[in-house]
Amino acid sequence: MLAAGAMVWAPGAVAKDKEPPVELVRCTESIGSVALVEGDQAGWNEWGLGSPRALLVALASESGCFTVDNPNDTAPARFLVTLIAGSQEEVDKGMELAKGAATEALVRSGAASGLLRGVPGAGAVLGMFGGLGGKKKTVAAGLRVVSPANGLTVAAGQGVVKKSSLSFGGASAGWASTAAGAAGYQGSKDGQMLTEAFVIAFNELVAQRDLMAGAPEVAGAAPGAVVAADTVMRAAASKDAAEVRALRTGTELEPTGNREGLFVEVKDNFGTLGWVSV
Repeated sequence: MLAAGAMVWAPGAVAKDKEPPVELVRCTESIGSVALVEGDQAGWNEWGLGSPRALLVALASESGCFTVDNPNDTAPARFLVTLIAGSQEEVDKGMELAKGAATEALVRSGAASGLLRGVPGAGAVLGMFGGLGGKKKTVAAGLRVVSPANGLTVAAGQGVVKKSSLSFGGASAGWASTAAGAAGYQGSKDGQMLTEAFVIAFNELVAQRDLMAGAPEVAGAAPGAVVAADTVMRAAASKDAAEVRALRTGTELEPTGNREGLFVEVKDNFGTLGWVSV
């Protein structure tokens, strides 16, 4: 359940000078464990910023809405969350398919009406799937939730900011300062805007918690695991290991039960063994 009094920023909204600062949504229990994956659209590199992983870990911890998967245990993550960032137009393109899948799931599942009734500000959730546009410089962030059980998009959120409404003035700034500081974003204007953009996207995901709750559970070593995104099978549990073969989205694999960090050992339909990152 959402904690009483929590605020959800209107999805897809652009921060303005006189609007109240965005608030991080709060949960009384975790929706599930997540493994964070950096997407191809890594705008933070263009702005001279580091990975937003630590930022998202801080948001998950502060909100209580997700637990971050421990790569050293054998339990699989409930969800895979892809992080992307860039200009508004770049993130629009990167999130297009994810938004469409999540919109269809909302409508077909009947969850949309429940979200509108039960989540403060969630009446705008469906509105986030329209065109955004705009010519001024923007900092945008996108989060896509995929179920490892079937490789399907479960939810998607996007935040777009032109000027940050958050305060980052040291310890007194509270959760916003802590979250930005975790990724080293406090001292950068782009970093502050990106922090807020990820907060908005994060809030959108939580507003779709009913969809995520309905996603199939993942069995640690069950056969028939499905590749969630185009990737490669590697000879060892390392992103620098030799490539064994390319894997397309939807490819079925059989996990062997072995896991090292964010990699699991799998076998394809031809009997080829290798390692795939979650």
